[in-house]
Amino acid sequence: MRIFDPHIHMSSRTTSDYESMYEVGVRALVEPAFWLGQPRTNVGSFTDYFDSLIGWERFRATQFGIRHHCTIALNPKEANDPRCSEVLDVLPRYLAKDGVVAVGEVGYDSMSAAEESVFARQLTMAVEHALPVLVHTPHRDKIAGTRRTLDLVRESGIAPELVLIDHLTELTVELVLGSGCWMGFSIYPDTKMDEQRMVSVLREYGTERMLVNSAADWGRSDPLATYRTGRAMRAAGFSLSDVDTVLWRNPVDFYAQSGRLMLEPLELSRPLDATFAGNSVLRGPRADRAAS
Repeated sequence: MRIFDPHIHMSSRTTSDYESMYEVGVRALVEPAFWLGQPRTNVGSFTDYFDSLIGWERFRATQFGIRHHCTIALNPKEANDPRCSEVLDVLPRYLAKDGVVAVGEVGYDSMSAAEESVFARQLTMAVEHALPVLVHTPHRDKIAGTRRTLDLVRESGIAPELVLIDHLTELTVELVLGSGCWMGFSIYPDTKMDEQRMVSVLREYGTERMLVNSAADWGRSDPLATYRTGRAMRAAGFSLSDVDTVLWRNPVDFYAQSGRLMLEPLELSRPLDATFAGNSVLRGPRADRAAS
């Protein structure tokens, strides 16, 4: 099983997470710029964060055999803070960087007027830079938020095949299905989707334009959620080709539209077994360590 996690926040994760991810087949990922949990009050805090995404975090991932890419944006939650408005002025220089494969996360949090203005402006930037867009759908009033997201995408003029609508559920997948946009699902405990619900969605709607991610961050989340979904798909009768489509080919095809994917295999800086032996991530009843 080869895995490309199209949405994971490795700045919030540990070195042992990288080791565990490599062990189960993760070879590439995308880290979207997002809200760090603590309000940022000036543009400098954002530029330091963006610099870490295109610099240190990419280097850290390569030490464990994983290709790291990122998306850059002013996220929806902080779009409401006028102190952060200057971030939009510095985005163009980051959107031109190697390894930046999309504008994101953009979209809605509380569906305020400020969020919509920032969302629309960043869609325009994506068109200007010929980049895909990763869109965050709100966790509250998700149906209305997804509908308004699709309206704004249409109004922006961006090609729908350049848009990934993320954090979908059973309630919103049909809204996006006929739009031409790609569909993202976060396997994230308690607040989004789990593996079995994802399998049910794939049974009903198929694998075309479907992406599965872990969205793992500083909250209660699982950096191996993509792997566990692949195992659940196999247990439900999906073929290896189906699993490869959802966990590798689809995210590659979407982000390849940026022209900046780096997928050449990496050599590990040291044998994985020497560092992985004490890792507890895969222990217990769900410890399916074989990446088949």
